[in-house]
Amino acid sequence: MIKDANKSGWIVAGLLLSILMASMDNTIVATAMGTIVGELGGLDQFVWVTSAYMVAEMAGMPIFGKLSDMYGRKRFFLFGIIVFMIGSALCGTAGSITELSIYRAIQGVGAGALVPITFTVLMDAVSPENRGKLMGLFGAVFGMSSIFGPLLGAFITDYWSWEWIFYINLPIGIASLFLVAKFYKESLSRTKQKIDWLGAVTLVGATVCLIFSLELGGKIYAWDSLPIIGLLAGFAVLGILFLFAEKKAEEPIISFAMFKVRLFASSTLIALLSGAAFIGASVYLPIFIQGVLGGTATNSGLMLLPMMLGTVVTATLGGIVMARLSYRTILVSTLALLVIGLGMLTTISAESPRLAITFYMIIVGLGIGASFSVLTNAAIHDIPATQRGAATATLNFLRSFGMMLGITVFGILQNQSMTRKLTASFQAGGADTMPQNINLNDPYVLMEPATRAAIPENVLDRLLGGVSSSITEVFLWGLIPAVLAILAACVMGRQKHDPKAEMEAYGH
Repeated sequence: MIKDANKSGWIVAGLLLSILMASMDNTIVATAMGTIVGELGGLDQFVWVTSAYMVAEMAGMPIFGKLSDMYGRKRFFLFGIIVFMIGSALCGTAGSITELSIYRAIQGVGAGALVPITFTVLMDAVSPENRGKLMGLFGAVFGMSSIFGPLLGAFITDYWSWEWIFYINLPIGIASLFLVAKFYKESLSRTKQKIDWLGAVTLVGATVCLIFSLELGGKIYAWDSLPIIGLLAGFAVLGILFLFAEKKAEEPIISFAMFKVRLFASSTLIALLSGAAFIGASVYLPIFIQGVLGGTATNSGLMLLPMMLGTVVTATLGGIVMARLSYRTILVSTLALLVIGLGMLTTISAESPRLAITFYMIIVGLGIGASFSVLTNAAIHDIPATQRGAATATLNFLRSFGMMLGITVFGILQNQSMTRKLTASFQAGGADTMPQNINLNDPYVLMEPATRAAIPENVLDRLLGGVSSSITEVFLWGLIPAVLAILAACVMGRQKHDPKAEMEAYGH
């Protein structure tokens, strides 16, 4: 633990830059994908640009988390920064979608090391009495990245060129690399342990199969097609092999013993469920604002700012008060706001005033913010310092998995609902017929102003009604994981962040 306050400050600055860079990358790229595909071509392959990054990141999280426990945080943190920057530089030089996808996978490997180890380094480098405030700051940055990413991506693409959405990572990464390399000195001793190669291989294989099945199913291939069935079967087989491997491994990649600790198990379950609930609002509110209310891409991004502000408020407050209130109290109360906010969003329509929607988004943001700052500390509360890397990596892995699962499931539900409602509406509409240029499988088509202008007003009203009600159904479905997250929080116990006890436990 770093006792010099000045050194700690520089370390924290370096860690904040790294988490901002890694967590914001996917949202920046998503905004620029239209321009990238327009220049590089490969419309039928663009899904791999996101998939390659997510597969590499999620597969790497638990592996690098465990390795950092075994061989030290610093070397793998620096490795992650360097690999991420190399991937970013290569992405800016890509001449095809295939090349870009390969380079994005390199980026993802770096992110898989950066995201979990950043939080673990923070735990090691900062004194327990200051950790709460700093966890709130990190949680706020993590939450802000999902909002500012699209805005920054749109600005860079419009005023510079898409290559700079990758090159911008280089100065940020260099600054982070320098600060952490210079000021962070590890104090924990390490002992050489046997690497769980079978667990690592089966975990990566299972993750690859699952993510590609979720990314490609219903988009590139039908859900009942041979490739998707094969991927899901591969996930099941490799997943079972992984479970057997971890039970027999001397030093498993993911220790099932940690899940016997109630606070860790409940924290990771909350991360999984709250991530799934929150991603529905994050993805479908911009679609609603653009597709139903007729806003521009920039406006839809700006409209999410109230949610970001709510997230920042409770992320910061959660970190500050977790030494006074139990983790359970903080999370139950804030997750209740998430349920209330999602419930409010189920009532919106094309006629809803934007002021009301803004208020609802603030409530949702307030409901999710504390999970970004409090859950990490809760997850490692009863875990030995030598296993913190694996614990934080598992937490982040399950949060990302919940978001990935949420995007897929909510996408299927929204698409089916919209198709059903629009088909029924136009079948009962008599003279009103579905425009030939409207694809029922594409909710984004109404975001194009030219398309909207060409549709007769009476037909447009029916289209907007179908899209609107299908999105509010997503918010309704999102209540299920949100309520389950509250139930998981109720069983956390009465523990709270205790700086004095932790300093005594580790001899500080």
